[in-house]
Amino acid sequence: MREIVSILLIGISLSMDTFSLSLTLGTVANNKLIKLLPLFVGIFHFFMPLLGNIIGIALINLFNIASNIILGLVLIVLGINLAFHYYQDEKVNIKLSILGLMLFALSVSIDSFSVGLGITDLTNNYYLACIIFAFCSASFTYLGIIIGKYCSKLIGKYAIIIGIFLLLLLGIFHLF
Repeated sequence: MREIVSILLIGISLSMDTFSLSLTLGTVANNKLIKLLPLFVGIFHFFMPLLGNIIGIALINLFNIASNIILGLVLIVLGINLAFHYYQDEKVNIKLSILGLMLFALSVSIDSFSVGLGITDLTNNYYLACIIFAFCSASFTYLGIIIGKYCSKLIGKYAIIIGIFLLLLLGIFHLF
């Protein structure tokens, strides 16, 4: 049960960047292609951790490092990176084409690649973790677009703060 809860919390924290960016897109996008964005984001959040896991296993074997240390450090670095981008107040400039949607999905799923590097410490069921990551990210992307159509951009900032907190907390938890 602890494993599923941890995977779910990581999935939610991985989804915070796509949620906040989707809020912004929801406020400005009128393109019909925006409806495909949750699908693209979910697909990328499924495959990127698998790729990260393959590379992570190779790194663990090569350097003989404990996977919990890799996962903890990756989560902390992701939290710090998210905090850095939060304080930079970056603006979203996405061209709403199929290529633009794919680039958006790739950019918000790179963090799930990083989590895949150390996921072996958390679970041996990588496919279940990837399904949960994909479901969380697709759901949060969809919610972000819908809420973005009706709410202000302020909510996006709170989502990022929650994501930062969850990533740092989970990172510290896995280090010890």
